Amino acid sequence: MKEYTKRVAFDNLQSDRPSFPATIATLLRPTFVMGEITHPTIQDGWFREISDMWPGQAMTLKVKKVLHHEKSQYQDVLIFESTNYGTVLVLDNVIQCTERDEFSYQEMITHLAMNAHPNPKKVLVIGGGDGGVLREVVKHDCVEEAVLCDIDEAVIRLSKQYLPGMAAGFEHPAVKVHVGDGFKFLEDRKHEFDVIITDSSDPEGPAENLFQKPYFELLRDALRDGGVITTQGSENQWLHIELISQLKKACKEVFPVAEYAYTTIPTYPSGQIGFMVCCKDPDRDVKKPLRAWSTEDEERLCKYYSKEIHEAAFVLPIFARKALR
Repeated sequence: MKEYTKRVAFDNLQSDRPSFPATIATLLRPTFVMGEITHPTIQDGWFREISDMWPGQAMTLKVKKVLHHEKSQYQDVLIFESTNYGTVLVLDNVIQCTERDEFSYQEMITHLAMNAHPNPKKVLVIGGGDGGVLREVVKHDCVEEAVLCDIDEAVIRLSKQYLPGMAAGFEHPAVKVHVGDGFKFLEDRKHEFDVIITDSSDPEGPAENLFQKPYFELLRDALRDGGVITTQGSENQWLHIELISQLKKACKEVFPVAEYAYTTIPTYPSGQIGFMVCCKDPDRDVKKPLRAWSTEDEERLCKYYSKEIHEAAFVLPIFARKALR
């Protein structure tokens, strides 16, 4: 948090001041010096993302100004203004989003699922406290209710303050917000949602359970017939192909349809992140959109997603295609 130091220059007082009131005014006029916010990931003006999940490499961004830092009940939250990527949200030392490229992730994790469903009326977002997925969900006129469940109120609160372009989705009248554990929330929901989108952090620490079979069983049971899910898909083909393979296997044990797609995004490890797209309907081809906007509406509503990108996202390089058979 910003710290302020109050400095009153008593040592400069002189007995020959022009008047007593002027002297008192000088004494009572506070001078504030803003303390700099420091963080261990920022050195010499550069943020460094270093993790065992991507050994031997790192992501760095030049910092213009640190805006906020706090330790919430669940995680370390850092927000800074970068020189080239706008405002950046970092959780537990890992970049979650930047203003410059967040749309490629938010649009893809949302519309791959939404457009693989014929008429999604009730949608659940697990995680996604920055509001980006909600912003995309409510672009679909068919949505009657969009529920967000995130365990950390700090992410919601701070995103509204520092990332208003993403948090705009919270203002939509169809949106409801629940602060709490996604597992517990899902346990009480059966056959309630058409689409469920899990916008989680990486598969370690608090989010690790969101990449395992019991979680996908909860998702399946909370879906109506023909329901679709997307979930953050164990990061990156170049770095985590074994994790992705295990994730797809777990999904295939729960859903009759489970496919892996990906998007490009420069500030995620190796410039890429993937999604599992699953459906309860064994005859559904999630690789092809059931619904599509016109070209004009695509360009009005989106910056990355299109019906052509939807299909292309499932086309994998040979090494990944072989690993995920």
